[in-house]
Amino acid sequence: MPIEPDTKDWTWVLRERCPECGFDPAGVDRGDLGARIRAAGAAMHARLHGERVVERPDDDTWSPLEYAAHVRDVCTVMRGRLDQLLTEDDPEFANWDQDRAAIDGDYAGQAPEHVAVELDLAAAELANAADAVPADAWERPGRRSNGSVFTVETLLVYALHDVEHHVWDVRA
Repeated sequence: MPIEPDTKDWTWVLRERCPECGFDPAGVDRGDLGARIRAAGAAMHARLHGERVVERPDDDTWSPLEYAAHVRDVCTVMRGRLDQLLTEDDPEFANWDQDRAAIDGDYAGQAPEHVAVELDLAAAELANAADAVPADAWERPGRRSNGSVFTVETLLVYALHDVEHHVWDVRA
């Protein structure tokens, strides 16, 4: 059964604490972004080896496997956007429909052990890229097609929330 698409604009998490997972953007230090992305990736990886990894808790919620595949893809998309921010002047990011990606990628039908390896690689690549941001690049701007403006820093904070929030979603 397909999940109802998420149509919320989550950019508010750059300004205020997330009431669901507790993420507080004010408490994020640039120097910790890579380490926190790695930690969240590892936590999600660990959940792929737990019980009921392919079971949805209810009809409206992804399984841990589906969340892990999504987090893998979030890391990949955000790494691409980070590269754009660092190499292009004020880029506009291509649309990414996360709900379409879940359907087209058959997240529920993927092998957990493959998703675990791919997640590890994607999270490590994003974390390493975050660690390597030059000191003078943190404020470089870019935008989504809906006009939401991001800087290198806010893009990485946004990505971190996404990853940490989904770890919270699949807590055992």
